[in-house]
Amino acid sequence: MHPLRRLPATLLAILTLACNGDAGDDTADTADTEATTADVPTTAGSATAADDTAAPDDTGAPGETTGDTTADTTAADDSTGAELPSEPFSFFVTSLVAMQELSGNPEGFGGDLRYGEDGPGAGLRGADKICAEIAERSMPGAGNKPWRAFLSAVADENGDQVDAIDRIGEGPWYDRLGRIIAANRDDILSERPTGIDPVIEIDLPNEDGVPNHRPDPTMEEVDNHDTLTGTNEEGKLFAADATCNDWTGNTGDEGRPRVGHSWTRMMGGPGPGPGPGMGDGSPDNWMSALDESGCAPGVNLIEMGPPDPSSDTVGSGGGYGGIYCFSLIP
Repeated sequence: MHPLRRLPATLLAILTLACNGDAGDDTADTADTEATTADVPTTAGSATAADDTAAPDDTGAPGETTGDTTADTTAADDSTGAELPSEPFSFFVTSLVAMQELSGNPEGFGGDLRYGEDGPGAGLRGADKICAEIAERSMPGAGNKPWRAFLSAVADENGDQVDAIDRIGEGPWYDRLGRIIAANRDDILSERPTGIDPVIEIDLPNEDGVPNHRPDPTMEEVDNHDTLTGTNEEGKLFAADATCNDWTGNTGDEGRPRVGHSWTRMMGGPGPGPGPGMGDGSPDNWMSALDESGCAPGVNLIEMGPPDPSSDTVGSGGGYGGIYCFSLIP
């Protein structure tokens, strides 16, 4: 007979109980594991929800930004925890293509830059969102930076005057390809930014790092330099009627928006001055060159002289209602 068959009945019972005990422990361990696993989604879900709440919304949903529309340097701390690109990128001129796509209009936004925002200060907040969305399209993650449009306004949500120079932080600023625009605010306050990379000094680049006078390298240069600012040569509000009702109006009867020249008026040789009633700024000034005709949407890329006094669009003098975008962090 096999030796195991001669084991006493008592010993067999003990072995059986031991085996059952091990199985019970395994069952308990499995239950513990399942309970632990069940806890994980709850924790992960909470973290995801928190991240989604903190991360900037680039969908254009109303009411994304609240509070003061002037620069808040605490925003430069990136308190959202969102991942930012390692390459410096903190300045661009919005391209015609980007403005057409975001506005859903081949004529662009005109002077109404609310972009889903409402209430006091909506024009500035909407313009900031436009900057962030375009930056994200160009460089993934860059839209998480605190972008500000270089625009002045008569009043923000608190009723206070807004000067464009006070919205953009302290610098430095770089274009999409990492070229220096300016090291600080003093350098920005020049006809052309002091210390700017010579390659882009007289022709500021768009969100792709392409000098905007010739955004399509396969095509000829276009007349598109009028860029909305509402700003004088000191970076401050130009006049009460120079902001398209604080960037909320596009009917054409909100006054004449002040514009700068993203590329110098004379870069292609001598040309006409600002024209009657169009202001007396320098044609080379990037932030304050002349008054455009009006605030209605409009695109004009053909050289036809200064803005047409009989027109009511943001682009009659050569442009499409583009804006300058700055990030508070490089």
